[in-house]
Amino acid sequence: MTALDRTPAVDEALRPWQDPALPVADRVAALLEAMTLEEKVAQLGSRWIGNDMQAEPVAADDAATLNVAPMQDVFAASGTVPLEEAIRYGLGHLTRVHGSKPVTAQEGAAEVIRLQRAVVAASRLGIPAIVHEECLTGFTTYGATVYPAAIAWAATFDPELVERMAAAIGRDMRAVGVHQGLSPVMDVVRDYRWGRVEETMGEDPYLVSMVGAAYVRGLESAGVIATLKHFAGYSASRAARNHGPVPMGRRELMDMILPPFETAIALGGARSVMNSYSDVDGVPAGADPWLLTEVLREDWGFTGTVVSDYWAVPFLATMHQIAADTDEAGVQALAAGIDVELPDTLGFGPHLVERVRRGEVPESLIDRAARRLLTQKIELGLLDPDWTPETSVAEASGVDLDSPANRALARELAERSVILLDAGTALPLLGEGRTEPRRVAVVGPCADDARTFMGCYAFPNHVLPRYPGLGLGVEAPSLLDALRAELPDAELVHERGCDVQGEDRAGFAAAAAAARGADLCVAVVGDLAGLFGLGTSGEGCDADDLRLPGVQEDLLAELAATGTPVVVVVVSGRPYALGEVHAGAAALVQAFMPGEEGGAAIAGVLSGRIQPEGRLPVQIPRGHGGQPGTYLQPPLGANSHGISNLDPTPLFPFGYGASYTTFEVGDLRISDAEVPTDGEFTVSVRVRNTGGRAGAEVVQLYLHDVVAQVTRPVKQLTGFARVRLEPGAAAEVRFRVHADRTAFTGRDLRRIVEPGQIQVLVGTSAADLPCRGGVRLAGPSRVVGHDRRLVTPVDVVALVEGSDAGPS
Repeated sequence: MTALDRTPAVDEALRPWQDPALPVADRVAALLEAMTLEEKVAQLGSRWIGNDMQAEPVAADDAATLNVAPMQDVFAASGTVPLEEAIRYGLGHLTRVHGSKPVTAQEGAAEVIRLQRAVVAASRLGIPAIVHEECLTGFTTYGATVYPAAIAWAATFDPELVERMAAAIGRDMRAVGVHQGLSPVMDVVRDYRWGRVEETMGEDPYLVSMVGAAYVRGLESAGVIATLKHFAGYSASRAARNHGPVPMGRRELMDMILPPFETAIALGGARSVMNSYSDVDGVPAGADPWLLTEVLREDWGFTGTVVSDYWAVPFLATMHQIAADTDEAGVQALAAGIDVELPDTLGFGPHLVERVRRGEVPESLIDRAARRLLTQKIELGLLDPDWTPETSVAEASGVDLDSPANRALARELAERSVILLDAGTALPLLGEGRTEPRRVAVVGPCADDARTFMGCYAFPNHVLPRYPGLGLGVEAPSLLDALRAELPDAELVHERGCDVQGEDRAGFAAAAAAARGADLCVAVVGDLAGLFGLGTSGEGCDADDLRLPGVQEDLLAELAATGTPVVVVVVSGRPYALGEVHAGAAALVQAFMPGEEGGAAIAGVLSGRIQPEGRLPVQIPRGHGGQPGTYLQPPLGANSHGISNLDPTPLFPFGYGASYTTFEVGDLRISDAEVPTDGEFTVSVRVRNTGGRAGAEVVQLYLHDVVAQVTRPVKQLTGFARVRLEPGAAAEVRFRVHADRTAFTGRDLRRIVEPGQIQVLVGTSAADLPCRGGVRLAGPSRVVGHDRRLVTPVDVVALVEGSDAGPS
């Protein structure tokens, strides 16, 4: 007789946890009461069926080169337990059923049914598993729409559009039986050399908060649990090395890194959080009760689940070396506040049962984690009486994961994300007063490779490199293809010139010859995303400096020397230093991995058919080395005027983006000269389209705390509004700023609103702020918490044409 046979029998007629009429908490309590210790522990684990990372291990020499050698033992152990044994007492999560190999939506749905049947049959109480997938650039599965990368979402400065995209992603995932998406990445960029910049929403906490919370709302609206990652500090590693230690004090963590996570929970409704791999000041996030319990749950009131990043639990032993073995790592992670181990059960294994029975681990810790997970299973309907594996994928037979509606959304995002840095003398290519080029040389390693439009976690770059015969799985025209359609009367000549990576210059001569024989050269350079050193951007693809990868900058110099005007298009996952490139370019465009519709979007901006509307969510540095850091610098982090010989002033500032029309921002009005430290004031400006084309401007509000008890940023984004105007039209933009929006972490590590003078700056980038004023906060210093105002509401009111007063 097995241990399972000896478990208590359950009266089939008395299963209150399956009664939808009961409160969720009562259903969970009844279920926990009926479960054995083994069954509760089993809920804390997961199983990855079909993962071939360990099936094709990295060779020893390559492992050292790619810096994954410490991970090999963990990969080898992962997935070795047969499915029947792994689900013997039940299972918490099924990992990436759709996203591990190229399967159709229908094939993936059939596998979900098969695995859920097995899990339910093995579970004495019939508890299904939560199915989770990646969704950083859309649903990471074969044939699904590849949307722009997150850094491009941020470039739109359009949270409503991002919310619509996320809702579409969620609907597709839910249709094929997926319950949880491992997105969005809420990390704030601190060093542009970090490989995962492409997955972030930029360098400003408020922009990340607003765009990230919108993504969460969209995904959750479709019934899919959004997972905030990576909590917290991952993006601030020393020297921008993946998994690197984070030399950051608690005050900086609380002011720069944590607010987006807090906002996405409070305003987005995120129901899951994933821990960071990194340690902050020597404490790994996966074993930090201050972070995972005190801050997340006690201060913020978070009631969802904390899931481990993949293999983060055993990494506490193998990489951080704060635990003697994987079992001890599991105890530390559980005690700190991780509820579910992904992607396979290693540290949260059966040893926890024995430790509880020996009195080494309180059963209350098991109950705490199991209660949180079971609550979500009930909220998802997995324990309703009418749920079956088949009904969970009922819509799969008719789903189109790359539908016309999806592609229209992807196109809209791509078009709004492309950033015109400098129209120069060459752009737009078509239009009034322009002579259409008859012969165009299209060169560069990103010109005819649509994979360069896609992020590291897009299925074509994440999985399909192991299946080279399958192509991209979606229709994705390259920029060369798109330019042929955009310029039908021009003769296009293509030369690659060089690869994204490597030192091979053999193609330079042909590229230069093509440029010399053309009226115009479009040079397309940048990144190709990959994993662990197999790309120039993406997870584990960190950069030594901010020079364009390989010999691409040398290729651009050769092209500039031909005398033919060169329009440089940078398609990348991070900002590169473009000072020298800009000097030799006839025009300069930045596109942050714009997805499968990126080719037409970029081509439309080049021709002038599309009005460029993207704005920089990160700065564009000037020089390769001595990188400037982000714009959020205290006074001594900015240009120190001779104290250092290095000038960190960027080539293009945060928030910047040019247009084919012009805008004027002025008439600053501040409602009050003084407000109490718990009060509110209104900042209004007028924005007018002074050019000849319709377009959109992003009006940006920055604040600066003139004198504070700790150093504060010279300026910090506090509100923004995207305003679309016809030629000659104007609007009034009104920001309602609560004093809470000036809060910061003081010397005693409490968040305070401090009395004093606040400088108010409004304009169109962090460096173009023509409207300047001030307001004084009066009264006592206030300590504020999670209930403080996290958002600056904004109203945009159209003005009567030709009038200086009043809305229309």
